[in-house]
Amino acid sequence: MKEFYQLSYREVVKELNTSLSGLKKNDIASLQNKFGKNVLKEAKQKSKIAIFLSQFKDVMIIILIIAAAISFTMGEHIDAYVILAIIIANALIGYIQEYKAEESVRMLQKMSAQYAIVLRDNNPEKITSDELVPGDVILLEAGDIAPADARLFQCSALKIEEAALTGESHSVEKTVDAINNEDLGPGDQLNMVFKGTIISNGSAKALVTATGMNTEIGKIADLLNTSTQQTPLQKRLASFSIQMAIVVIVICVLVFGIGLWNGAAPLLMFLTALSLAVAALPEALPAVITIALSKGASRMVNQKALMRKLPAVETLGSVTYICSDKTGTLTQNIMKVEKIKAIDGTEELLKYAMMLNNEVRFSDDGTILGDSTETAMVNYALLHGLSKADADLKYPLVDKLPFDSVRMRMSTLHEHQNKWILFVKGAPGKIVEVLTEEHKKQSPKWLDLNKASAADGLRVLFFGYKVFDEKPLEINEAIEKELTFLGMAAMIDPPREEVIDAIKECRLAGIKIVMITGDQPLTAFAIAERLQIIDKDSNKTMTGAELAKLSAEDFIQQIENIAVYARVSPEQKLNIVKTLQKNGEFVAMTGDGVNDAPSLKQADIGIAMGITGTDVSKESADMILLDDNFATIVKAVKEGRRIYENIRKFILYILSCNLAEILTIVFAPILGLTIPLLPIHILWINLVTDGLPGLALTAEPAEKGIMSRPPRPPKENLFAGGMIAKILCTGTFMAMIVLFVQTWAANKGYDVKTQQTAVFTLLCFIQLGNALSVRLAYNSMFKVGIFTNKGLLLVIILTIILQLLLVYMPPLQTIFKTVSLDWPIMLVILLATIFGVLGIELLKYLINKRFNKLKTRSTLN
Repeated sequence: MKEFYQLSYREVVKELNTSLSGLKKNDIASLQNKFGKNVLKEAKQKSKIAIFLSQFKDVMIIILIIAAAISFTMGEHIDAYVILAIIIANALIGYIQEYKAEESVRMLQKMSAQYAIVLRDNNPEKITSDELVPGDVILLEAGDIAPADARLFQCSALKIEEAALTGESHSVEKTVDAINNEDLGPGDQLNMVFKGTIISNGSAKALVTATGMNTEIGKIADLLNTSTQQTPLQKRLASFSIQMAIVVIVICVLVFGIGLWNGAAPLLMFLTALSLAVAALPEALPAVITIALSKGASRMVNQKALMRKLPAVETLGSVTYICSDKTGTLTQNIMKVEKIKAIDGTEELLKYAMMLNNEVRFSDDGTILGDSTETAMVNYALLHGLSKADADLKYPLVDKLPFDSVRMRMSTLHEHQNKWILFVKGAPGKIVEVLTEEHKKQSPKWLDLNKASAADGLRVLFFGYKVFDEKPLEINEAIEKELTFLGMAAMIDPPREEVIDAIKECRLAGIKIVMITGDQPLTAFAIAERLQIIDKDSNKTMTGAELAKLSAEDFIQQIENIAVYARVSPEQKLNIVKTLQKNGEFVAMTGDGVNDAPSLKQADIGIAMGITGTDVSKESADMILLDDNFATIVKAVKEGRRIYENIRKFILYILSCNLAEILTIVFAPILGLTIPLLPIHILWINLVTDGLPGLALTAEPAEKGIMSRPPRPPKENLFAGGMIAKILCTGTFMAMIVLFVQTWAANKGYDVKTQQTAVFTLLCFIQLGNALSVRLAYNSMFKVGIFTNKGLLLVIILTIILQLLLVYMPPLQTIFKTVSLDWPIMLVILLATIFGVLGIELLKYLINKRFNKLKTRSTLN
């Protein structure tokens, strides 16, 4: 069966079993039963409870729950309560951030018209739009929102704003004629109106062809039912959590086995092994990550980027592709006259023609309303010295002949100095047809100018005029003849000025930019060239029609070489994002229209425009640009990379510290030393000595050169770049120093409590020194200085004071089972700490040097 746009309107009447005077009222009920309400179905929404419970699915959270249960079993209630508090706080923060994440389809309903004027039994009626059925005849006027998809059968100067649906940057002129072409997208179906689009000019009658979920906007709503993508951080942390679980199990088995081998009681060794397992877990990790993301989100808001989904904060740091909509994202979404050219001596008259030959209206506050092309020409005339009042006074309007899609011209008749002047504007070819013979001879050079302008992505209109000594009896097509050529005006939706620099920064950061638009290929190519997305001689463009002919396999092979997609449908946008993801890319998608919503939701991170964006696009996105500025994305990329690096620094810090604790506890008995740490000491170290500096690390400024490094490979392990080596070497080195000091204290005759207090204090101090080193992954702390993160410095000072209070205040000594340390042992602890920090810095330098060599060798190969 042919599509409705391919049928004549009389064939559509027959197909829908209706008439041009509307349906009969008696038939409405049965048709509503058959087709249902003209509303969009809501996707299955998550309940509040489901959103809250989903926060507990993370592997690390499950491990912590088990750890809390074990702590209760062992009688360590304080440990258990602290761990549970961390789990619940983490869940609450995640719940608050994600509460509105599943409301995209509801927002689509806001774009639907609430009322519609229909003909039923040849009588006009105002009804709620949800009562419409296929076959209804609807009446449309300027300012209306189309209530359903419909086939036009009568229109007068009809223009429709379809930018939110198709990406078209200017109003589309409509016709009633059938179109023979096959497989046309909505933007090329010029005899159709679509639900949710806005009538910007003229009036029309149309036959409803689709309602509800069968409309084009309904199909987009259906596309929104895609699964939510896991962020890179979520994937890496899931992998990390599984690895941690394996490590914890190995520790339990190892310690339990060694104890039994040495003849210890099985129950005692079982409890000791479980205690060590709990000590090995980075309990503060979920809270630190959540706080890091929250702080990052707050900083992004200050830079005009609002994060809707917390885990996506760092996702931009992994992005390898940014697929950007053109209209309203890379461009200003406002048509502007870029240049005019008039016949010598007639430039002033051309400006008057631009001011007066249109259907624009001025609101009470002076805003210009109407078709974007016509408002652009009026704005140009206003900016170049004319005023509407003076123009109307000099050339008062007598009559007008509206634009139609057959003539492709518009005429206005004005009185001037006891004569009458006809201004005519229209498509270049249609104006040339009605020029005088003398002016037709000059037309080739003007048509060449039109072609050159079109190649630059400009939309060109020609102007002509004719003077009458007597007022024409009637203004019709017959008087649009023997015109004198006046000139031309060329318009474009111009690029945003700041975008070029933003694109350059993205390239420097190793991120590829792709433009995806529903606009015409020439316009898309011209804008992409201006923005330096492509070169002038580039062939990296593809249209929706060409894309439709490609097989999935061919598209996967070609996609890396395509930089501009033009005239694509929402389904094709979605396919582009999915194909890039299949190629292993991490994709950010920017957009502002309804047509962008499905691909925004599918992308690894969806970025909507806060000012020009529709509610639908905002609710589908992970991030909203509050200033609609593409350049803000670059700032967000930097922030995302900073957050990820800081999370890695925290993991390096906490695991190296935990490893030092475990090795100290395991090897002390093997070396014939007393138990070095008590459970209360482990709890204090894990929650205070590890936790507070860990939180301060989340505020670490970005290291130099963070935007000159390529994006992290999407499948890169959380421990890439020598991190495992750093954890093992640093943890082992710290443990060796601690065991050395404990051995020295034992040999000097210090009692068990003093040894334990010394080990407890040294571990605290050396771990704080480790925090100072860890905060810089690529540079030495001595080169950058220790004052760039004042928060961390304050935390270190506070932790040292607290540690000294535990050691020297009698009430706290009782609780934490410590004793006062004399100056000889305290001096050894301080010297060991300084030696430890220097050693950690040396290890970092050597490991970085080793991995940089390996990286260089790998790149050369």
